[in-house]
Amino acid sequence: MQVAVVTFDGFNELDSFIAAALINRCRKDGLEAFITTPAPVVTSMNGVEVTGQRPMEFVTEADVVLIGSGVKTREVVADDRLVSGLRLDPSRQLIGAQCSGALVLARLGLLNGMPACTDLKSRPFVEARGITVLDRPFHAEGNIATAGGCLSSQYLATWVITRTLGEDTARDVLDYVAPVGENQQTVDRALRAVHTGRAALR
Repeated sequence: MQVAVVTFDGFNELDSFIAAALINRCRKDGLEAFITTPAPVVTSMNGVEVTGQRPMEFVTEADVVLIGSGVKTREVVADDRLVSGLRLDPSRQLIGAQCSGALVLARLGLLNGMPACTDLKSRPFVEARGITVLDRPFHAEGNIATAGGCLSSQYLATWVITRTLGEDTARDVLDYVAPVGENQQTVDRALRAVHTGRAALR
């Protein structure tokens, strides 16, 4: 199973790297994430240059697509050529968005009738597209999920791992990366966020 972590120019490092790093702890179980970029090299909001591992065309074959956020997301959704390359299919793919990535899902029409999570700065722009924004870090309906706040990227990764490999695998990954002495709290918090996010508004 392959995960495309879509990473645009101006990206937020926490969003792309945390999700990719957690998911890649599952390589031995057949789940692997790749930083997927529209250009060979993209530069983060803090000036970190990253070479993409997969081109944007990879999103059509990936089993999971996570749309990262960044300071140029509004430019992304205004770029018809770039958006047209994001041919996503929620009937066969898990699709998630981090913070301003919700704008991309809204532009693609994937949030119609569905509330979303996003960060505080992006909230008014998401709401301007007619999307109800929730005051919570994570929400999922079916194969589509959104997360709000940089560190909620761990919840998006937890959702992906739980959906593809099961909760026990997600627990193992979270336990490994948890701050020393806070293992159980870290595992419980992430799984609670995912379970609550799934149950919300049912």
